[in-house]
Amino acid sequence: MIETDLVLDAKGLACPMPIVKTRKIMKELEPGNVLEVQATDKGSTADLKAWAGSSGHDYLGTTEDEQGVLKHYLRKTSTEEKTEKKHPIIISNEELQVVLKDDSNALLLDVRESAEFAFGHIEGAKSLPLGEVYTVLGDLNKEANIYVVCRTGNRSDLVAQKLAAAGFEKVTNVVPGMSKWNGPIEKLL
Repeated sequence: MIETDLVLDAKGLACPMPIVKTRKIMKELEPGNVLEVQATDKGSTADLKAWAGSSGHDYLGTTEDEQGVLKHYLRKTSTEEKTEKKHPIIISNEELQVVLKDDSNALLLDVRESAEFAFGHIEGAKSLPLGEVYTVLGDLNKEANIYVVCRTGNRSDLVAQKLAAAGFEKVTNVVPGMSKWNGPIEKLL
């Protein structure tokens, strides 16, 4: 089951109505919220994916149930996520692949929303959505080599900064993150 903050019923509507309704609802959502759009129009997959890209929101993926209802998942982005990266220690996706092979004690934190994580994540990654970071700081090992990944490196940069400020010394931001990840992934769906 994918966690969402709101469900939009666009079943029975044809283009462009699923997008029109989605755009209106997205304006009301808080940044980081995940919207599930239920639609029956088969063209809505391509339409919503393109709209999300052009509007700056994250298209997470689509599932289809037994009745043919498409469930599209979109995440509202925030302006904070689009800020310049500030955490000084970064690693590329390719370098991370080597680290994960060589360092069995590496802790990989995936700070995307749980719906994003469900559609595909790096094997062994721990899901820790951005909004939950402060609730688990005491549970993390300050001596661990921590690698933080998100979709593009922006949310992971924010988390890396928060961890460093909390006294974690071995924190690395993964850039560009899952949007360009070409290694193996696991899915929860």
